[in-house]
Amino acid sequence: MEVVRRNTDYSLRAMLNLARHYNDGPVSTRKVAAEEDVSYQLACKLMQRLHDAKLVESSMGPKGGFRLSREPSRINVLQIIEAIQGPLSLNKCLLNADACSRQSHCAVNERLAELQETMDVYLGGITLEELCNGHNGQKE
Repeated sequence: MEVVRRNTDYSLRAMLNLARHYNDGPVSTRKVAAEEDVSYQLACKLMQRLHDAKLVESSMGPKGGFRLSREPSRINVLQIIEAIQGPLSLNKCLLNADACSRQSHCAVNERLAELQETMDVYLGGITLEELCNGHNGQKE
């Protein structure tokens, strides 16, 4: 089973930081790293991966940094997880049909596939905006 990795957790926190500063312009990687207790070097690597996934945009210069590529309501947790660590899967057989020769007649596979779908829908439904606003939609 693929768990949410440490770097993915750091990336979720960094993205949430950018969401909180969405209307403030670009935020430096150094500031994000300091505010989220992530080493600067690691933050740089993670921001590059998020940039490659087109979840953030970068700008150069003294007032440069990173900002979300779109509104916080249009970026979800599943997109961030997949940008950093690839698909989150309960079992290898759900990622690749060739991973198991028993897949076509496996009683467990169908139930795991249902759970996988539920997990993907759930994580895909949690937006950065929702996380910024808290569970009840009120700003914290």
